[in-house]
Amino acid sequence: MTKIRLYMRRANRVLSATWSQIVSWRERHIREKTFIIILALLIGVFGGLAALLLKSLIHLIQHLLTVHLSLTGGNYMLIIYPVLGILLAGLYVRYCVRDNISHGVTRVLWAISQNKSRLKKHNIYTSIIASSITIGFGGSVGAEGPIVYTGAAIGSNLGQAFRMSPKVLMIMVGCGAAAGIAGIFKAPIAGMLFTLEVLMLDLTAVSVMPLLISSITAATLAYVFTGYDVEFFFVQSEPFVTARIPFVIILGIFCCFVSLYFTKVMNMMENLFKRLGSQWKRLIVGGSILATLVFLLPPLYGEGYGSIIQLLDGNPSNIVESSIFYNDRGDVWVVLLFIGAIILTKCFATSATNGGGGVGGTFAPSLFVGCMAGFFFAYGINYLFDLDLSTKNFALMGMAGVMSGVMHAPLMGIFLTAELTGGYDLFLPLLIVSAISYGTIKIFEPYSIYTMRLAQRGQLMTHHKDKAVLTLLKIDNVIETDCIPVRPGMNLKEMVEVISRSSRNIFPVVDDNSKLLGVVLLDDIRNIMFRTDLYRRMRVSKFMSMPPARIVLGQSMESVMKTFDDTGAWNLPVVDTDGSYVGFVSKSKIFNSYRHVLRHYTDD
Repeated sequence: MTKIRLYMRRANRVLSATWSQIVSWRERHIREKTFIIILALLIGVFGGLAALLLKSLIHLIQHLLTVHLSLTGGNYMLIIYPVLGILLAGLYVRYCVRDNISHGVTRVLWAISQNKSRLKKHNIYTSIIASSITIGFGGSVGAEGPIVYTGAAIGSNLGQAFRMSPKVLMIMVGCGAAAGIAGIFKAPIAGMLFTLEVLMLDLTAVSVMPLLISSITAATLAYVFTGYDVEFFFVQSEPFVTARIPFVIILGIFCCFVSLYFTKVMNMMENLFKRLGSQWKRLIVGGSILATLVFLLPPLYGEGYGSIIQLLDGNPSNIVESSIFYNDRGDVWVVLLFIGAIILTKCFATSATNGGGGVGGTFAPSLFVGCMAGFFFAYGINYLFDLDLSTKNFALMGMAGVMSGVMHAPLMGIFLTAELTGGYDLFLPLLIVSAISYGTIKIFEPYSIYTMRLAQRGQLMTHHKDKAVLTLLKIDNVIETDCIPVRPGMNLKEMVEVISRSSRNIFPVVDDNSKLLGVVLLDDIRNIMFRTDLYRRMRVSKFMSMPPARIVLGQSMESVMKTFDDTGAWNLPVVDTDGSYVGFVSKSKIFNSYRHVLRHYTDD
């Protein structure tokens, strides 16, 4: 064993030296802008292959589990499978991965905002394994969040291997995410728009070409290996007429409130599962909720793409057939109530899947709910007012509307829906629904389902350049420690001696335990510092003052700047959580760091 370990170490050293030579050769012979294009192409290939692998694994597991079962016969194994899936996925994450890989898109956003776009190597494959188990067994989630995490990890680690700067790593992460979406949906435009709208990367001359190359490469691989059919085949049998535009506008508002409900419930359920603590408690609660909902509403089993296809084909009765609510009379109210119940409970099923230990995303659930919402709206309007709105067309519009509202990404919602279904003839109503849904939900909820978690912790990188750069700054990096502390019992003579040794005009006053008591400003004692008659009897405690505010170590830079604005101060003391003096932070230091980071991340 000792010899084997020795050989392994030698081999690692040789490989490391060889790789260093390759990287050095690249730096000497290939310009960075050219190499970014090469990396984008490679990321597109690997991201596309990862998407194909994930879809293949999901379909393989589904086939092996259901090949001997009747999906329309009410088989009770379809209730057990999802619970078993989240159990296996949870055990894999806990004992094999030993890291939290849920909420993939949020974690990519966190890596961009707080970790210089660096993702761990295991993220390249662990999300694929965990999500394929979860979804293959019938978990009520989507594969898109995990493939975004996987693609972003591919881009990040490939960029790190070639020692690319954080600015380039950010683009590589975006390329990987775009490749994942483009590969799994066959939607290159939606892949690029996802990176721009959800991951919030700026559209610059440096980023646009790599994003396009990655998206197109991944989508091309998907077309080559799986054919040129769209994900959801849609035929517009009923043309859209302008007289329907008022109903389209109302649908946009309806989709906004469906999106708001979906987002709020998901957030509420996530907090509920966090409070449960134990993994086994989460499994029991999540498994119970999921099994009950799947039993009552079978379309909640798995991603739900089969139900979307049925609605786009104009066959709503097929959805009810496999449930206990089916009757052969084709009662309109049964269909309406059944689909309404699905809209209301899909978010609970998705939360239960993830909260119970499964790994999956909210892309597919939002598409599913959107399709149901659009159909529900048109079907109900037709019945109540004896109209003939196309339920197929409105189901398609609902997909774009709810996705735009949930993800705060109207352009991606439009193009993804069009690319998934080939429904480009409905481009105008898709635009209307998405714009209204997005514009309305911004009134009630400023953050998307992905960004709200980071926004609550003050760690979100936004489109606003100033806030984006502030999230990249840390208070620890701008603290100045060259201010000499003084004691409250020191006399004026000793204070003048300290001033003579210092280059600063502000001095912290601390006690014997280094607790901050106040500050001494040079301007406040300038009129007495040369009065020798006061040297012995004037103490620091007499002329010190309280600072207008204190900055606590670890405080977000955005709140620090707000404190500066509120107080009008130029220098503020920094203390730890116990109140002990750490140093000072100044506006000038923050501004210098701000300009440096801004140039570093945005220079084209």
